[in-house]
Amino acid sequence: MSNDNHDLGAWEFIGRRGGDAVSLVSSSVIAAVPEAKQAAEEARQELRFDFLDDRAVLELLRRRHLDEEDMFNAGLKHGFPLALVGFGVAICWGGVAQYWENSASRNAYLVVTMAVVVTQVFFFVRSAMTHWGDPVRQNLRARAKQYREIAHIARREGADVPAHYPHYGPYPFAATFHPEADDLG
Repeated sequence: MSNDNHDLGAWEFIGRRGGDAVSLVSSSVIAAVPEAKQAAEEARQELRFDFLDDRAVLELLRRRHLDEEDMFNAGLKHGFPLALVGFGVAICWGGVAQYWENSASRNAYLVVTMAVVVTQVFFFVRSAMTHWGDPVRQNLRARAKQYREIAHIARREGADVPAHYPHYGPYPFAATFHPEADDLG
Protein backbone atom coordinates (compact mmCIF):
# COMPACT_ATOMS: atom_id res chain seq x y z
CA MET A 1 0.00 0.00 0.00
CA SER A 2 1.33 3.41 -0.92
CA ASN A 3 1.40 6.21 1.60
CA ASP A 4 -0.46 9.26 0.30
CA ASN A 5 -1.69 10.58 3.65
CA HIS A 6 0.92 13.36 3.86
CA ASP A 7 -1.61 16.14 3.08
CA LEU A 8 -3.80 15.32 6.05
CA GLY A 9 -3.95 17.14 9.34
CA ALA A 10 -2.56 15.55 12.48
CA TRP A 11 -5.84 13.80 13.38
CA GLU A 12 -7.44 13.44 9.95
CA PHE A 13 -8.05 10.53 7.61
CA ILE A 14 -9.92 10.00 4.35
CA GLY A 15 -13.32 8.52 5.08
CA ARG A 16 -13.88 7.10 1.60
CA ARG A 17 -11.76 6.67 -1.49
CA GLY A 18 -11.42 10.14 -2.95
CA GLY A 19 -13.54 11.68 -0.22
CA ASP A 20 -12.95 14.60 2.07
CA ALA A 21 -10.72 14.48 5.10
CA VAL A 22 -12.51 13.51 8.30
CA SER A 23 -11.36 14.29 11.82
CA LEU A 24 -10.86 11.41 14.18
CA VAL A 25 -13.37 11.19 17.01
CA SER A 26 -11.39 11.09 20.22
CA SER A 27 -11.37 7.83 22.11
CA SER A 28 -12.47 9.74 25.21
CA VAL A 29 -15.79 10.50 23.46
CA ILE A 30 -16.30 6.83 22.68
CA ALA A 31 -15.05 5.62 26.07
CA ALA A 32 -17.51 7.95 27.82
CA VAL A 33 -20.28 5.59 26.71
CA PRO A 34 -20.11 2.47 28.91
CA GLU A 35 -21.53 0.13 26.23
CA ALA A 36 -19.03 1.37 23.64
CA LYS A 37 -16.15 1.11 26.10
CA GLN A 38 -17.14 -2.44 26.97
CA ALA A 39 -17.41 -3.36 23.26
CA ALA A 40 -13.95 -1.85 22.67
CA GLU A 41 -12.44 -3.84 25.52
CA GLU A 42 -14.03 -7.09 24.30
CA ALA A 43 -12.90 -6.43 20.73
CA ARG A 44 -9.39 -5.66 21.97
CA GLN A 45 -9.03 -9.23 23.19
CA GLU A 46 -10.56 -10.76 20.08
CA LEU A 47 -8.80 -8.65 17.42
CA ARG A 48 -5.58 -7.79 19.28
CA PHE A 49 -6.05 -4.07 18.78
CA ASP A 50 -6.60 -1.17 21.18
CA PHE A 51 -9.70 0.59 19.86
CA LEU A 52 -9.33 3.32 22.50
CA ASP A 53 -5.80 4.34 21.39
CA ASP A 54 -6.25 7.40 19.17
CA ARG A 55 -2.91 7.01 17.37
CA ALA A 56 -3.50 3.32 16.61
CA VAL A 57 -7.04 3.99 15.38
CA LEU A 58 -5.87 6.87 13.20
CA GLU A 59 -3.21 4.65 11.61
CA LEU A 60 -5.81 1.90 11.13
CA LEU A 61 -8.22 4.23 9.34
CA ARG A 62 -5.49 5.70 7.16
CA ARG A 63 -4.31 2.22 6.17
CA ARG A 64 -7.93 1.17 5.51
CA HIS A 65 -8.29 4.08 3.08
CA LEU A 66 -5.12 3.01 1.25
CA ASP A 67 -6.42 -0.57 1.16
CA GLU A 68 -9.66 0.63 -0.41
CA GLU A 69 -7.75 2.65 -3.01
CA ASP A 70 -5.56 -0.34 -3.86
CA MET A 71 -8.65 -2.52 -4.36
CA PHE A 72 -10.31 0.10 -6.55
CA ASN A 73 -7.19 0.56 -8.68
CA ALA A 74 -6.74 -3.18 -9.13
CA GLY A 75 -10.37 -3.56 -10.17
CA LEU A 76 -10.10 -0.66 -12.58
CA LYS A 77 -6.85 -1.97 -14.06
CA HIS A 78 -8.44 -5.29 -15.02
CA GLY A 79 -12.16 -4.52 -15.06
CA PHE A 80 -12.08 -1.61 -17.49
CA PRO A 81 -10.24 -3.50 -20.26
CA LEU A 82 -12.49 -6.51 -19.65
CA ALA A 83 -15.57 -4.34 -20.10
CA LEU A 84 -14.18 -2.73 -23.26
CA VAL A 85 -13.25 -6.08 -24.81
CA GLY A 86 -16.63 -7.56 -23.86
CA PHE A 87 -18.43 -4.60 -25.40
CA GLY A 88 -16.30 -4.77 -28.54
CA VAL A 89 -16.86 -8.51 -28.89
CA ALA A 90 -20.63 -8.10 -28.54
CA ILE A 91 -20.74 -5.26 -31.08
CA CYS A 92 -18.56 -7.13 -33.57
CA TRP A 93 -20.63 -10.30 -33.19
CA GLY A 94 -23.93 -8.47 -33.47
CA GLY A 95 -22.89 -6.34 -36.41
CA VAL A 96 -20.59 -8.52 -38.47
CA ALA A 97 -19.48 -11.96 -37.34
CA GLN A 98 -22.87 -13.62 -36.97
CA TYR A 99 -23.62 -12.88 -40.62
CA TRP A 100 -20.49 -14.51 -41.99
CA GLU A 101 -21.48 -17.33 -44.30
CA ASN A 102 -18.42 -19.41 -43.51
CA SER A 103 -19.01 -21.23 -40.24
CA ALA A 104 -15.26 -21.87 -39.90
CA SER A 105 -14.67 -18.10 -39.72
CA ARG A 106 -17.43 -17.68 -37.12
CA ASN A 107 -16.04 -20.53 -35.06
CA ALA A 108 -12.51 -19.13 -35.26
CA TYR A 109 -13.85 -15.74 -34.15
CA LEU A 110 -15.64 -17.35 -31.22
CA VAL A 111 -12.58 -19.37 -30.17
CA VAL A 112 -10.24 -16.37 -30.28
CA THR A 113 -12.82 -14.19 -28.54
CA MET A 114 -13.41 -16.72 -25.79
CA ALA A 115 -9.66 -17.14 -25.26
CA VAL A 116 -9.19 -13.36 -24.88
CA VAL A 117 -12.21 -12.96 -22.58
CA VAL A 118 -11.29 -15.96 -20.41
CA THR A 119 -7.72 -14.66 -20.08
CA GLN A 120 -8.96 -11.25 -18.99
CA VAL A 121 -11.48 -12.75 -16.57
CA PHE A 122 -8.66 -14.85 -15.10
CA PHE A 123 -6.51 -11.76 -14.46
CA PHE A 124 -9.49 -9.89 -13.01
CA VAL A 125 -10.37 -12.74 -10.63
CA ARG A 126 -6.73 -13.29 -9.66
CA SER A 127 -6.36 -9.61 -8.82
CA ALA A 128 -9.57 -9.62 -6.79
CA MET A 129 -8.53 -12.73 -4.89
CA THR A 130 -5.12 -11.22 -4.16
CA HIS A 131 -6.70 -8.15 -2.59
CA TRP A 132 -9.73 -9.72 -0.94
CA GLY A 133 -8.01 -12.92 0.14
CA ASP A 134 -4.89 -11.45 1.76
CA PRO A 135 -5.11 -12.33 5.49
CA VAL A 136 -3.21 -9.20 6.56
CA ARG A 137 -5.63 -7.00 4.62
CA GLN A 138 -8.56 -8.98 6.02
CA ASN A 139 -7.27 -8.29 9.54
CA LEU A 140 -7.16 -4.59 8.70
CA ARG A 141 -10.75 -4.74 7.40
CA ALA A 142 -11.94 -6.75 10.42
CA ARG A 143 -10.49 -4.15 12.79
CA ALA A 144 -11.95 -1.26 10.79
CA LYS A 145 -15.33 -3.01 10.80
CA GLN A 146 -15.21 -3.49 14.57
CA TYR A 147 -14.15 0.12 15.12
CA ARG A 148 -17.09 1.26 13.04
CA GLU A 149 -19.44 -0.86 15.15
CA ILE A 150 -17.98 0.55 18.38
CA ALA A 151 -18.38 4.12 17.08
CA HIS A 152 -21.99 3.40 16.11
CA ILE A 153 -22.73 2.05 19.58
CA ALA A 154 -21.37 5.28 21.06
CA ARG A 155 -23.42 7.38 18.61
CA ARG A 156 -26.64 5.47 19.39
CA GLU A 157 -26.06 6.07 23.08
CA GLY A 158 -25.73 9.83 22.60
CA ALA A 159 -22.02 10.45 22.00
CA ASP A 160 -21.04 13.20 19.59
CA VAL A 161 -20.09 10.88 16.70
CA PRO A 162 -21.01 11.87 13.12
CA ALA A 163 -23.51 9.70 11.24
CA HIS A 164 -21.87 6.85 9.32
CA TYR A 165 -18.51 7.52 11.02
CA PRO A 166 -15.89 6.42 10.01
CA HIS A 167 -17.65 6.36 6.62
CA TYR A 168 -16.75 2.85 5.54
CA GLY A 169 -19.27 0.17 4.76
CA PRO A 170 -20.13 -2.76 7.00
CA TYR A 171 -17.81 -5.20 5.13
CA PRO A 172 -20.14 -8.17 4.68
CA PHE A 173 -17.20 -10.30 3.50
CA ALA A 174 -13.39 -10.26 3.38
CA ALA A 175 -13.20 -8.97 6.95
CA THR A 176 -12.32 -12.17 8.78
CA PHE A 177 -9.67 -11.90 11.47
CA HIS A 178 -6.72 -14.27 11.03
CA PRO A 179 -4.66 -14.35 14.24
CA GLU A 180 -1.86 -16.32 12.56
CA ALA A 181 -1.37 -13.52 10.00
CA ASP A 182 -1.47 -10.70 12.51
CA ASP A 183 2.26 -10.03 12.45
CA LEU A 184 2.91 -10.58 8.74
CA GLY A 185 2.26 -7.02 7.55
